[in-house]
Amino acid sequence: MKKITKKTYLEWYENMYFWRKFEDKLAQVYIKQKVRGFLHLYNGQEAILAGALHVMDLTKDKMITAYRNHVQPIGMGVDPKKVMAELYGKSTGTSHGLGGSMHIFSKEHRFYGGHGIVGGQIPLGAGLAFADKYFKRDAVTLTFMGDGAMRQGSLHETLNLASLWKLPVVFCVENNGYAMGTSVERTANTTEIWKMGLPYDIPCKHIDGMKPEAVAEALDEAITRARKGDGPTFLEIRTYRFRGHSMSDAQHYRTKAEVKEKQKEDPITYVKDVILSKKYATQKQLDEIDARVKEKVSECEKFADESPYPDKNLMYDAVYDQEDYPFLSHKL
Repeated sequence: MKKITKKTYLEWYENMYFWRKFEDKLAQVYIKQKVRGFLHLYNGQEAILAGALHVMDLTKDKMITAYRNHVQPIGMGVDPKKVMAELYGKSTGTSHGLGGSMHIFSKEHRFYGGHGIVGGQIPLGAGLAFADKYFKRDAVTLTFMGDGAMRQGSLHETLNLASLWKLPVVFCVENNGYAMGTSVERTANTTEIWKMGLPYDIPCKHIDGMKPEAVAEALDEAITRARKGDGPTFLEIRTYRFRGHSMSDAQHYRTKAEVKEKQKEDPITYVKDVILSKKYATQKQLDEIDARVKEKVSECEKFADESPYPDKNLMYDAVYDQEDYPFLSHKL
């Protein structure tokens, strides 16, 4: 595994803090109705992405996930201004404003969504891995999903084929404790999600998703295995979301005391403590990073605010390849 150094921790801190503030800003503008529809935020789960990016080969490896998907493409290299513009529904967004919060996408940066259907991305992730194996691309696909997707039949069908064909894919379950508002205990007789790959002879383990080092170590092993042609790995990454399932979630299923207790494990605070304890940076230097991050978020907001909305005809142009589509009576 690539060594974890002083530089790594400083990059982790700046990136994770940026992702947190980016999501916080989206929550603010959502209340102002600048962002519409559903909005699922990643607060509390940043260590997973930080650890994953540390061990991925971003020149060829791919990532696909569910609808909590704003900061992952940023980590993969997508301009955060374009991500925020997409959430605003603006023409400068990653999908010209037509995808919105749950459908961020960038083929250029090998980020394949952003999927609104629970578990819908799981077979697609295996499909990406199948293509890489077929064309001998030496790439690995990280397929992320939430604990709520564990009850989808497509998961089990995918695990079966991925194991059978030894596909270069890593299945990563971001277990944040609740499928919307339903705890894992209420959905299955067993709460040991990490064991779900065992019937398919897939190596499985559970890891601490609040520490980027733990995520990096487990994913490095899984990615190496996949790249060697030994097939998939199934990981349960135990984490916690500090905000509701979405902005419309009243969170009646958990107490404020529970959230407050879990916030003591904040991955950003953890990384900050490591930096200060090892004297990788002073508090003043970290304050400078904080200021730089907040300025960057403000630039994203300004870009999204000032960008134009897409022309209405684009909705037709993006759907119908045939310009004289016979069942289209008029254009708006």
